[in-house]
Amino acid sequence: MSMIKGYLLDFDGTVYLSDHLIDGAAETISTLRSRGRRIVFLTNKPLYSRADYAEKLSHLGVPASEDDVINSSYVLARYLAERAPGARVYAIGEPPLLAELEGAGLSLCDDPERIEYVIAAFDRTFNYEKLNIGFQAIRRGAHFVATNPDRTCPVDGGEIPDAAGVIAALEATTMKKVEIVVGKPSPVIVSVAIERLGIPREKCAMVGDRLETDMRMARDAGFIGILTLSGITSRSDLDHSNIQPNYIINSIAELRDLDAKLN
Repeated sequence: MSMIKGYLLDFDGTVYLSDHLIDGAAETISTLRSRGRRIVFLTNKPLYSRADYAEKLSHLGVPASEDDVINSSYVLARYLAERAPGARVYAIGEPPLLAELEGAGLSLCDDPERIEYVIAAFDRTFNYEKLNIGFQAIRRGAHFVATNPDRTCPVDGGEIPDAAGVIAALEATTMKKVEIVVGKPSPVIVSVAIERLGIPREKCAMVGDRLETDMRMARDAGFIGILTLSGITSRSDLDHSNIQPNYIINSIAELRDLDAKLN
C-alpha cells in the first residue's frame, strides 16, 4: 500500500517565490497527481483569497481550483463563524481577509466599545490607528485572536515582516496574550486540512520550508514532514532546532523521486 496518499503543499518558499514558480514545481505536482496523490495547498498567508491563489497557480502553470487551497483567513473566518455567529470583529488585515470574514457572516466593526474579537494578521498597511483600535477593544474585554504566527514571509531576495509583528505589538501594549492562532501549526488548520484531503493523517505529508510552522505541524499532527530548503530554512538551522523533519529535499523538484521511493 502507498505510504503517502496526499500532500499538503506550502506556497511561499515551497511552490513559488513571489511571482515565480520554483524550478520543477509544475512538473512535480503534475506527476504526483498522475500517480493519484491528493494535493491541497496550505498557506498561512492571508493577503489573498483562495480564489486568487488558485488563479495565480493556474497562471503559473499549476492548474488549481479554489477548493484546492486552504489559507489562514478562510480557517479563521470558519472558526469564528462556528463559535460566535455574527460576531462583531475588528481585523488588522488587508481587504481579502475582511471579505472572507464578511462572507462567513461576521460583522466588521471599528468601535472599540462594540468589538467582540480583535484579529491580528499579516498587514502591510498596519499603522498606529489600527493598533490603537485593537488596543482599546482588547482593553475593554474583546477576544484577541490571530491568523498566523509567522515572523517573516519569504520573497525574492529575502524576507518581509509577517503577522508575528502585529501580534507582538498588541501583546506588548495590552499585556494580553493572543488566545488562539489558527494557522500552521495550529490543530485548527490541521482539522480543516484533513477534512479537505479526506485521507488518514498517517498517509499525509506536509511539504514546507519552515521548521516552526510546517514541520512542527507535521510532527504534532502525525503527518510525514518533508522540509524543502528552497525558502527560509537552511541545513545549518537544523543543528539548532528540536523540530526535525522526516525527510529533507533541496526543492520541490526532488519530491517526485522521493514519492516514488516511499511508495
